[in-house]
Amino acid sequence: MKLLKRTCVFCKKEIYRSLGRLNEAKKFHWKIYCSRKCQAHALRKRKQLTCARTDCQKIFVRTLNEIRSKNQFCSSSCAAIINNSQYPKRIAIISKCHFCYKKFKGDRSYCSRECKNKGSIIPGKLILKKIIEFYHVNERIPVKREFLHYNVARSQFGTWNKAVEAAGFKPNPVLFAERQIANDGHVCDSLSEKIIDDWFYKHEIPHEIHVPYPARNSDFTCDFLVHGYHIEFFGLDGEHPRYTEIAREKRLLAKKLRLKFIELNPKHLFPKNKLDSVLNFLIKSRV
Repeated sequence: MKLLKRTCVFCKKEIYRSLGRLNEAKKFHWKIYCSRKCQAHALRKRKQLTCARTDCQKIFVRTLNEIRSKNQFCSSSCAAIINNSQYPKRIAIISKCHFCYKKFKGDRSYCSRECKNKGSIIPGKLILKKIIEFYHVNERIPVKREFLHYNVARSQFGTWNKAVEAAGFKPNPVLFAERQIANDGHVCDSLSEKIIDDWFYKHEIPHEIHVPYPARNSDFTCDFLVHGYHIEFFGLDGEHPRYTEIAREKRLLAKKLRLKFIELNPKHLFPKNKLDSVLNFLIKSRV
């Protein structure tokens, strides 16, 4: 069999093929390769590039799907040299521990969790001072949900009620277990309602409490009626089945009667009183 010499289209290597195979390739317009590997490389869409590193300038080939940025490097070492020069490492911040005064790397107040636990302990005297200050400002004892150092108070005095007693006050009753007298003399069903009532009184906003809904055959009463707004405090909504059902029925009744209806819940009172922002429009309407 007579073999003819040809050149691989991809690697330019000299190869020998029979006349029959060459005629077949010519008939179907096939290119001639020395191996399947060269054929696979040739079919890839490749582009010749120059290394972006000025000191290298090496010419290399990449497939199109490997080219993802403008600057291309021939190797990872060239890429690292350029990237390190453009983005130098940050100088480590040296801090001093607030508890043991040991120097360490990082932007923190304490060098370890142990030092943080020891250094962040608030003295019992400071806890009592903050309870007394809260009483002078709000004329009542704080509840645990609105006192920022509640957990610390428990660890220092054993229980929250003991901390209140140590400050010289009588502990608060359970939020919904005892009626409370507001500053204007209104008898409120809970401490939370007292806080809301006192807010109205402080801002000189006329208000009524426990007002019946304007509907026939309805025994429901609204917590507060202010300037035509029916305001309800749903303190146990989602926690007590019967209470949740009553809250749902009140919402439906207010919607049916097309009342101006406002809902308040514990997140509006604890841990921070947000009535100034929620009911601010009532202050403006008074003016």
